[in-house]
Amino acid sequence: MKIFYGVMAIIFFLTSFSATAQAEKKIFINAASRLMLFYDGNTRLAMYHLGLGKVSTPTPTGYYKISTKEIDPPWIDPSDPEYEVPSGPDNPLGYRWMQISGNYGIHGTNRPESIGGYVSNGCIRMNERDVEELFDAVEVGTPVEITYNRVVVEKNSDDDVVYYIYPDGYGIQDVTVEDVTKWLEPFGVLPFESEYDISQKIEASDGEPTFVGKPYNVEVNGTLAEPTDANNTRFFAKAVLRDGISYLPVVPVAKILRMKLEWNKTEASLKSRFGKVICYERKGQLYCNADDAMILFNIEGGLQTGDDGKKIFRFKSVPQSTPSVVKPKEDKKRKKTKTEVEKPFEEPEEKSESEEETQPKEKARPALDEQTEMQPESKEAANS
Repeated sequence: MKIFYGVMAIIFFLTSFSATAQAEKKIFINAASRLMLFYDGNTRLAMYHLGLGKVSTPTPTGYYKISTKEIDPPWIDPSDPEYEVPSGPDNPLGYRWMQISGNYGIHGTNRPESIGGYVSNGCIRMNERDVEELFDAVEVGTPVEITYNRVVVEKNSDDDVVYYIYPDGYGIQDVTVEDVTKWLEPFGVLPFESEYDISQKIEASDGEPTFVGKPYNVEVNGTLAEPTDANNTRFFAKAVLRDGISYLPVVPVAKILRMKLEWNKTEASLKSRFGKVICYERKGQLYCNADDAMILFNIEGGLQTGDDGKKIFRFKSVPQSTPSVVKPKEDKKRKKTKTEVEKPFEEPEEKSESEEETQPKEKARPALDEQTEMQPESKEAANS
């Protein structure tokens, strides 16, 4: 039998099936983790530990359906069809059998210590209590999907993004830092897991959970923050709760508010026309504490629960009274100490030919770059 292994699938995708009586219930089995997830629609009903096929007789991957169900099944030795063990404590199938394809099926076991290992001739073993619970919950025709995914990323019921790396029990799937990075990125938490940490996790391959953070959408004045491209960098738009800090992505928020920021990399600070706050730089991404949003952006709000029951960081600008002030003329001879940072989302305005002829050319200054000092030319240099 030819076995196909889906070696690069990382996340369990909920597959759509025809609308039959039991179409919403689905069984997902990951041969790498030796776990079964039982769903009703998008709701996880249960998770069960399994005993799966040995390396020499691996559990096949693919898409199946429960074709038959049987209580108190007899066991027939595959190598000797004449030898049969009736239902009872000596029966390797336990007290429940659900066929999925040919001689392959989901069943109980009289060897509970084998659960969690690669021990069978390809069938899916379950603890007796678990298999009886599943048996009563499914019908013939319930879909069964079997994959082999060493890396699993999920967002749990507490909104935590968690990832697991399992050992390569069948020796068929290599995992690299780039693989894990690729599948963490869509969740918006990649800046909070270093490449070193990922490499250590791969080396361990212990199947233990790694909690990265809780990502949430950000809304400012009714506009949802979107990923923003600036300085050849893709800035993520999710706010992330981690280690007691609410990390707010400053570049997408600044884009909505059309606001200039000064980033001082040496001081690890961000400054706007409203105030100055500490900046957190993670893998080139810039964040501030959401509690400092009022200081930096003049917006108030925080984590809220929307009408759909999902949490979101929602902010609104605070109106300000702006008395008329006559600005003093700028002393052109004054020594410049900072480089103004242009908006990361706006191109500089184009000057007319006449303006270009009358104004000296300046070198383009990078957006959100480190502050630098600019010294005036000496008289000797000017007269040379």
